[in-house]
Amino acid sequence: MRRGLIALLFVLGVGTLLYPLWGPVTFKTTEPDTSPKEEMRMKLETLQNDAAMTERLCRLDCGNHMRMMLTELDKASPEKIKTYVDGLQKDHKHLSYILWMDRKTGQEKEFGALPAKWTDKSRQTIHEHVVAAKQNVAGRKPYESPSITLEGKRYLVLGMPSDGDGERGVVAVISQNVVQHVTNHQRRNLRLVPFPSESRYRTESVDADTMRDTTVKDGEDNGNASHYYKRELVVRFQQDPTAEQMEQIRSDIDCEHERKVGNTYIFKSRSMSVKQLEQYFQRWNPLYVEPHYLYLTNEAPPAQAPAVPAPANPAPADPLPADPQAAEIPNDTLYQQYQWNLPMIETNKGWSISKGSNDVIVAVVDTGVDLTHSDLKGQLLDGYNVIDPSKPPQDDVGHGTHVAGIIAALVNNNEGVAGMTWYNKILPVKVLDSSGAGTSYSVAEGIIWATDHGAKVINLSLGNYAEAQFLHDAIKYAFDRDVVLIAATGNDNTDRPGYPAAYPEVFAVSATDYNRKKASFSNYGNYIDVVAPGATIASTYLDNQYAALSGTSMASPHVAALAALIRSKNPALTNTEVMDIMRRTSIDLGNPGRDEIFGYGQVDVIKALREADQGRQSLNFFPQLMRRRLEETMRKFGQ
Repeated sequence: MRRGLIALLFVLGVGTLLYPLWGPVTFKTTEPDTSPKEEMRMKLETLQNDAAMTERLCRLDCGNHMRMMLTELDKASPEKIKTYVDGLQKDHKHLSYILWMDRKTGQEKEFGALPAKWTDKSRQTIHEHVVAAKQNVAGRKPYESPSITLEGKRYLVLGMPSDGDGERGVVAVISQNVVQHVTNHQRRNLRLVPFPSESRYRTESVDADTMRDTTVKDGEDNGNASHYYKRELVVRFQQDPTAEQMEQIRSDIDCEHERKVGNTYIFKSRSMSVKQLEQYFQRWNPLYVEPHYLYLTNEAPPAQAPAVPAPANPAPADPLPADPQAAEIPNDTLYQQYQWNLPMIETNKGWSISKGSNDVIVAVVDTGVDLTHSDLKGQLLDGYNVIDPSKPPQDDVGHGTHVAGIIAALVNNNEGVAGMTWYNKILPVKVLDSSGAGTSYSVAEGIIWATDHGAKVINLSLGNYAEAQFLHDAIKYAFDRDVVLIAATGNDNTDRPGYPAAYPEVFAVSATDYNRKKASFSNYGNYIDVVAPGATIASTYLDNQYAALSGTSMASPHVAALAALIRSKNPALTNTEVMDIMRRTSIDLGNPGRDEIFGYGQVDVIKALREADQGRQSLNFFPQLMRRRLEETMRKFGQ
C-alpha cells in the first residue's frame, strides 16, 4: 500500500517536472452560460442556416450545369444534345425536366417529365414559371424563380440564354428535395429529436452518469443519455469458451445468435434482458461485460422544411492576415462564395508545402460514401460495408459523403467544392445504417477493418456518452498500429465526455463558427484537443448534389485531412508526433493557454505543415500516450 502511494506520488512528481514541456494539465474553464431555451433557439438558427445555404448551393450548382451545357452544345446536332442531356439527367436526377430552345430554328426539345401524380393546380403553377422562364430566355435574359412547394416537395425553375448571341437557351425544373433531406438530417445531427425511431435497432436508454435506465422524451435528453441494444450483451472472457461451453451458454441464455470480433463476443438472447444477461455471465468471471451501445452521427421528420430567409454570405470576422502570393485559389465553382472554412485555417497556404499523397489513406468510418459522386471521382478506394457485407459501402444518409468531401473533394476541376487534400484517397467504411445509427460492434469492426486495409488516418464523426470497453479495444488496436484517430465530440453543448473522442488514444475535435467562436451546439470539456470549422460547411452530398451541414461531425474531417497532409509531407512521423504537431501549432482562442472550450486552439494548416516539413520531432521525452492517460486519470479523480 505504502509503496503504491510512493509510486503514485513519484509519477505525479515527474508530471510536475515535465509541466513546461507538456503544456498545462489543468484547464481554464469558460463554461457557456446558455439556458435550454436559448440553446434550442441557437440550434434552430443553425438548422435554418444550413437549409438556406443548401438551397443556394443547389441554385448555383444547377446554374453552373446549365451554363456548361450551353457551352458544350453550341452548334451541336440533335443527337449530341440528346446524348448529353440524357447523361446529365442520369447523374443529376434532381434536374427532372429540361427544355432546350433554339431561336434560329424555332425548335424546342423536352427532356424528362413532370411528376405524373401532380394535381392540375400544381401543374398550372409550375407551367406559369416555365412560361415566364421561356419568355425571359427568348429576350436573352436569365430567369430564377423562388422556391416553390408543390405536393409537399420543393422545386425551382431556372432559365438561361447562351452567352454571346443568345440564340440558344435552356429552362430547367429542379427538385430541391435536398433541402428537406438536410433539414430532417440536421434535426437528428443537432439532437433536436430523440433517437431515431425509424432505426432498425430496438433500444433502451441509460443515463451516462448513473448508468441507470432512463427515458429519452425529446432531443435535449440525448445530451444525458446513451442508447443500447435490447437483449444483447458484449462479453470478453478471460479465456475463450470451449465448443461444449459455448453450447451450454447458448442453451442457458436462449441465444438467438452470437458474433465475435477479435477476442470479444456479442450474445443476443430471445428472452433475457440486458440485466439478466449481465447477471448470468458473471459466473464465467469475464474480463468485462457491457451493453451493446449504439453510436449516432455527430448530426419523427417534420412534415415540411421550415421557411428560412437566405442569410448573408458568412464571412470571417477579423480574418487571418492574407498573403495572396502564398494562397492558392482553386477554381471550384462553389469555393469562393461558400467555402469560408478553408482559408480560415490557412489551407490554401498549406498547399504550397503539401497537397497530399496517394500513399496516405484516410478511412471515413461513417454512413458510407456516395460512390458515384462526380466530385469524388478517382478519390475513393474499395471500402467495406459492415452493415451488409454483401453490398458496397454506398451512403444512404449523406453524412459520410459530406465528411469525405471536406477531406478529399476534387480540387481545381471547375466543379462543386474543393477538398482539403488533393491526392489522399478515401477508404469508405459503412458502419451506420440508413438512420445514421450503428452499434459498438459495427464501429469496432469498421475501425479494425480500416486499420488492416491500410488506413493511416481514421475519421470518426460519431459518438455516444457511455464508455464501451469493446470499442476501446478496437481503438487501441488501431492506435498501436500507428493510426491517427480523429473523432468529433458531439452536438449537445455539454461538457460530458463523448466517446470515442474522449479515449486517450483519440484526437478530440470540437467546432467553431466563421467568427472563430465556439459553435453554439458544440460539446466542450477538458478532453478537447483542438477545434476546427463546423458551422454551415458546404460539401458533397447524395445524388451528385451539395449541401451545407453543421456539427462537430464537420469539424473532425478538417483535422483528419490535416493529419493526412502532415503524414504525406513527413511519413516518418508517428501518430503521436502528428497529434502533437497539430496541438502545438494550433491558434490559441479564448482564454490564454489550453481551455475547455477550444482545447489547444484552432488548427492551422500552414503552421502544422511547416513544422512537419522541418522534420522536428516531439520535444516531449515523456511518451505522449502516457501524458494523455495521466491527464485522463487526473480528470476522473477531479484534479
